[in-house]
Amino acid sequence: MGATLGGRLEGLTSLHFALDEADGVDSRQRLVVVGNGMAGARLVEEVLERRGGEQFAITVFGEEPHGNYNRIMLSHVLAGEEHEDDIVLNSHDWYADNGIVLRAGVRVERIDTHAKLVYASDGTATGYDQLVIATGSRSFVPPMEGIRTADGALMPGVLGFRTIDDTRAMLAAAAEHEKAVVVGGGLLGLEAARALQGHGLAVEVVHAGTHLMNQQLDPDGGAILKQSVEDLGIIVHLATRTTEVIGPDRVRGVVLADGRALDADLLVLAAGIRPVTEVALMSGIEVERGVVVDDQLRTDDPDVYAVGECAQHRGEVYGLVAPVWEQARVLADVLTGTDPDAEYHGSRTATKLKVAGVDVATMGLNRPERDADEFLVISEPRRGVHLSVVIRDDVLIGATLLGDTRKVAFLTQAFDRGTPLPEERIRLLVDLSDGAAEVGVAELPAESQVCNCNGVTKQAICDAVAGGCASVGGVMDATRAGKGCGSCKGLVQQIVEWAADGDVVEDPAASWYVPGIPLAKPALMAEIRSRDLRSVSAVFAALAPGGAEDAKSKMALTSLLRMIWGSDYEQENDAKFINDRVHANIQRDGTFSVVPQMKGGVTTAAQLRTIADVAEKYEVPMIKVTGGQRIDLLGVRKEDLPAMWADLGMPSGYAYGKSMRTVKTCVGSDFCRFGLGDSTQLGIDLETRFQGIESPAKIKMAVVGCPRNCAEAYVKDVGVVAVGNGKWEVYVGGAAGASVRKGDLLATVDSPAAVMELTGRFVQYYRENANWLERTYDFVPRVGLAHLQQVLLEDSEGIVVHLDEGIQRSIDAYTDPWAQDRAEPATAGQFRPALPLVELPKVPVR
Repeated sequence: MGATLGGRLEGLTSLHFALDEADGVDSRQRLVVVGNGMAGARLVEEVLERRGGEQFAITVFGEEPHGNYNRIMLSHVLAGEEHEDDIVLNSHDWYADNGIVLRAGVRVERIDTHAKLVYASDGTATGYDQLVIATGSRSFVPPMEGIRTADGALMPGVLGFRTIDDTRAMLAAAAEHEKAVVVGGGLLGLEAARALQGHGLAVEVVHAGTHLMNQQLDPDGGAILKQSVEDLGIIVHLATRTTEVIGPDRVRGVVLADGRALDADLLVLAAGIRPVTEVALMSGIEVERGVVVDDQLRTDDPDVYAVGECAQHRGEVYGLVAPVWEQARVLADVLTGTDPDAEYHGSRTATKLKVAGVDVATMGLNRPERDADEFLVISEPRRGVHLSVVIRDDVLIGATLLGDTRKVAFLTQAFDRGTPLPEERIRLLVDLSDGAAEVGVAELPAESQVCNCNGVTKQAICDAVAGGCASVGGVMDATRAGKGCGSCKGLVQQIVEWAADGDVVEDPAASWYVPGIPLAKPALMAEIRSRDLRSVSAVFAALAPGGAEDAKSKMALTSLLRMIWGSDYEQENDAKFINDRVHANIQRDGTFSVVPQMKGGVTTAAQLRTIADVAEKYEVPMIKVTGGQRIDLLGVRKEDLPAMWADLGMPSGYAYGKSMRTVKTCVGSDFCRFGLGDSTQLGIDLETRFQGIESPAKIKMAVVGCPRNCAEAYVKDVGVVAVGNGKWEVYVGGAAGASVRKGDLLATVDSPAAVMELTGRFVQYYRENANWLERTYDFVPRVGLAHLQQVLLEDSEGIVVHLDEGIQRSIDAYTDPWAQDRAEPATAGQFRPALPLVELPKVPVR
């Protein structure tokens, strides 16, 4: 336990006064960990596993206000494949349950190594006996003219990609912007590019190297990866760099070194990382590229250690997670005395990952360095495959697998253990006999590391199977294997099947609609109706094992219940995401974005005047015209939201949540000389009818008055196109961006009324049958256009009346949430100031 005395207490070496039963004084040593990222938290876990909780009173400082999360999975969150709750490794409750004092949202400013005091940004001082620096790294900001504002902040529209807050900011930006430039063609940059493209943005990648992923791939492999990335529709610029950001108020584009200009309203920095070493520098601890440590991870101060991406060991600074885990294990052995002579001698790095949908595995060298080195390459550019191995003195010293990673298990074993290699070197890359993969798994040594992200060995997986885990998912939950980047899931499955002798139970949770309730969506809906379950808590009580509530399931259940019951749904605010609780989109600094409704992009002088007045009254720092033909007021304080909406007197434009968003329109037949139909009015009517309708994922629509497609109807979830003679084409399942999925033509109808009816049926069918967070551009190909046409047009399943009634029930249940909540908040704290209210502490950037 720790107690903090007010102010800075100079000279005190002990600020902890927890009593124990024996003598009234906590006799444990004080272990302070500066940094709550993957390195710091993993060290704490390793210390606890060695019963270090009995030996140490542990305090952890984390500059971010969150618990510990899996940073490797941020690209999955950005892509919409995972929710941010799914990547939490250690919640705030975990620290409390293990007796650890977590100082979340508090930056350490300096360490007094003589008095053994840690001085923090909140004005406190904390004593220590042993201290570990685990401050990690930050995104590198390349030098560019105009990238910072006068006060030194990054220009609006410039984002790093390092933290969960960065990811939230990119998700918010992706909803409102149309074109992004990503600086950096390494792993992180390509993952960001692919994820943003999946949100409908046109994306271009600018990379200073001569080929993509030049740290891991040789030029030939990089060229094949470039072709694979460009086949996805992402434009790649190599051997150049961004020299200027076009502004001045926010990002409008970038200028390249050769003078070319690229349009962009979002600039993502993924050009590498730099160790965060300011705390060590300010404290007089030796720093070169990183915090210099010896083989026991000790700095030049005997009681201060460093681990992770901030640590420099034997001249190396590692940016991969596997070395971090190795360092954490060694340091935990040293600190706890489990093995006081333990040493870290560096890491042989091997990674297996998926880059923009392409499997990649690398280890060691990617090119020979000596004349006597053997170098075997298999390159198939048309298939997107490039395989190579480097051998020296009959030992594998490097391998690269791009597009085909089936041999990664054997190659990793050979690389790590120096196992004998086949005389026919081709066998290293190609299976020449049946059953080779199975033999490879069987021969894999028990101590071989299968999951680099979480340091899980083959033996740990086999032990989990022997202990009763009968499914791949059960083994993953028990061991954390496959819970990092996910690239080892195939190998984990092979080992589980081998260890279980083929007797593997299929994971039932794979078919569940939400993780907390063991039912598929149709069965879940049937149970909700038959049991008359009207609230999320009632669903958990009746259907969850042991009645346990699951935070990851609440948002999906809220949406499902509102769809089923309409106005008879019983609202519970704690079952909603913050955006849905306050009807605004949270931003990276804790403020909110307010987007008034402008149906079809049409507004009036009076509305514009009101918006301007409100923006001035509430000191809105940014006013932006969005890609959805609306005006966005950015930087609104949470406590100001009700009064602001009251002053606006306009409904919300639903630029948040999983719901119907907006209907984009062109000018249409009233003013455009090419117009074949009144697209503006039809767009307004569609938005009026379906406003605020909850769905498994966001829905965007557009209506155009002719096939010239000025409002991009062909690439929306629902797109409507006037084709003349009073007829309209209805497209579904479109996706915008550089990689465009043109929507499928569902039907051609002969009136706006028919458009409204068919759109309602499609939306309701999607609401009832899509998976949670499954966009229509995934849903439509999954169920098939022909099936949709049979169900919606021919009524092959006899459910058209049911669909019409279901969507009408939701339409009838619609109420303007602002009109209700500003008059009477759903909870007393609904609009209390958001955390953090003040600007979060920032590490100085030199």
